[in-house]
Amino acid sequence: MIEQLGEATVNWARAQFALTAMYHWIFVPLTLGLSFLLAFFETIYVKTGNEEWKQLTRFWMRLFAVNFAIGVATGIILEFEFGTNWSNYSWMVGDIFGAPLAAEGIFAFFIEATFFAVMFFGWERVSKRMHLFSTWMVAIGSNLSALWILVANAWMQYPVGMKFNPDLARFEMRNFWDILFSPVAISKFTHVTSSAFLLASLFVISVSSWYLLKGRHERFARRSIAVAAVFGLLASGMVGLTGDEAAHTIARVQPVKLAAFEGLYKGEKNAGIVAVGLLNHAKDVDNDEEPFLFAMKVPGILSLLANRRPGSFVPGINDLVYGNEEYGIEGIDRKMAKGRNAVAALAAYKKAKAEGDAAAARSALAAFNRYSEYLGYGYLNKPAEAVPPVPLTFYSFHIMVALGTLLPLVCLAYLYFLYKGSLGRNRWILPIGVVSVFLGWVAQEAGWVVAEVGRQPWAIQGLLPVGVARSNIAASSVQATFFMFLVIFTLLVFAEVKIMTSQIKQGPEEN
Repeated sequence: MIEQLGEATVNWARAQFALTAMYHWIFVPLTLGLSFLLAFFETIYVKTGNEEWKQLTRFWMRLFAVNFAIGVATGIILEFEFGTNWSNYSWMVGDIFGAPLAAEGIFAFFIEATFFAVMFFGWERVSKRMHLFSTWMVAIGSNLSALWILVANAWMQYPVGMKFNPDLARFEMRNFWDILFSPVAISKFTHVTSSAFLLASLFVISVSSWYLLKGRHERFARRSIAVAAVFGLLASGMVGLTGDEAAHTIARVQPVKLAAFEGLYKGEKNAGIVAVGLLNHAKDVDNDEEPFLFAMKVPGILSLLANRRPGSFVPGINDLVYGNEEYGIEGIDRKMAKGRNAVAALAAYKKAKAEGDAAAARSALAAFNRYSEYLGYGYLNKPAEAVPPVPLTFYSFHIMVALGTLLPLVCLAYLYFLYKGSLGRNRWILPIGVVSVFLGWVAQEAGWVVAEVGRQPWAIQGLLPVGVARSNIAASSVQATFFMFLVIFTLLVFAEVKIMTSQIKQGPEEN
């Protein structure tokens, strides 16, 4: 009964964190991308002295301010949830998370807040160059603020630069630079920010396309589209490059996640990527069902993506769960045995310390250190528990990739028609431009589902399952706050949409 209550608490805590994070991420990428677009717009104004660019900057700045404020509100709640629902996790990783979250606070509440005030209220109070400097500082500060959050998230995916303290049951930082410059942190930051730049570009294109459809502010709309489409196209190139590097990194440090991306149960040489596929939901790691009801694959691409070698072997879920001696892959069952040794040795160490038996404590500590990297596996009940939910990971990944491939074509098409001077004659693209930003948001949310659901069952990859990370509170308490947050966040989104649409209908203050 107690175990069932604990599982219910974990499920509701995960649901609440996912709810908060997904609502929060509606606002964050728009903040990251729009901040740089504002800096570009204002730079053109300062360089040319053309007041129309100033009016254009001020309009987009109003929309940025609304989005920025609501994003901050949801982000604060997200950080508090670590302490309320995941207190064991907070205790165990507090030494690791302290530095990046403190740095994030400095950037968010010092650099961003200070220069945001000058940027938004200082148009007639400071010089042009000082105001431009403030706008650039908001853009840089916002993205550096995101860096520290993404570094912390990357550490959960690939824990480096730390050592477990058996006396305090905490992970303690040993090398800050290993954490900051881990390959997962670098690929995550560059991929997330470049995708945010693309989303913000689509937002500007969407609003501007609406003006063109209505026959309003046409000069303003074309200028906005010209800058946004170039920025979006360049950003989309970075999205592709950083996404490729992220997948290569995941193949090395989270191979089960990569296998779940492609519904790959049996490892293959010259493994292909699924272009179009329908999963067989009866398939499980413990049965012999076919993984797909239907699938079209592009041969060899997954091997190239994962290993940078054509024709190379990519392990599947079964290889990773049950082992593959031919390729030197250790199965989860062996890792679980080592993990149980680590758990038992840790308990023996604590007991010996409490009893004052120094020799037994040294022996137990040596045994623990031998198996400590498998600590998290000692809490699993069966090997299949190490497999993330394959259908959700697979479909989210392919939605993200499909939209990430199609949306840059919107920027490219707009640039082409602007260059040819035929945007007005090709009005069929304008409705596509209007809806493109919503598809961009879908791609953003799908990407985070891939990253976080694909990591399950781990709060910290290989070291701490989510069931151990939870707080010892009743599921009903988490359930109540889940629905409370659902109502509050939904109201915030409605408020943002209402304010945004009101500002958009009002339009820029054109001469």
